[in-house]
Amino acid sequence: MNDALLRELVPAVIGALVRRGADFAAAEDAVQDALVEAVRVWPDDVPRDPKGWLLTVAWRKFLDAARADTSRRHREVRVEAEPVPGPAEAVDDTLRLYFLC
Repeated sequence: MNDALLRELVPAVIGALVRRGADFAAAEDAVQDALVEAVRVWPDDVPRDPKGWLLTVAWRKFLDAARADTSRRHREVRVEAEPVPGPAEAVDDTLRLYFLC
């Protein structure tokens, strides 16, 4: 794997993700995750189109993160919408005990 090639491709891939609708920070995170995947997958053999590979993997990483974030927000909204449990009713067992005796 060629580090110089990756350094050259990173800005182009981030730019492509931003043009597709990702915010800059999310695009950076997705590209970083794609680079980690590249280090894992490309130890000996670089794909024929490394930019295309990085772009595809980074876009999928971005979509996964966006879906996870949306899902988390929906769960938080559902939890906030649940009624808060009120105080437990005080039960006076004195009368019941009186009749049992």
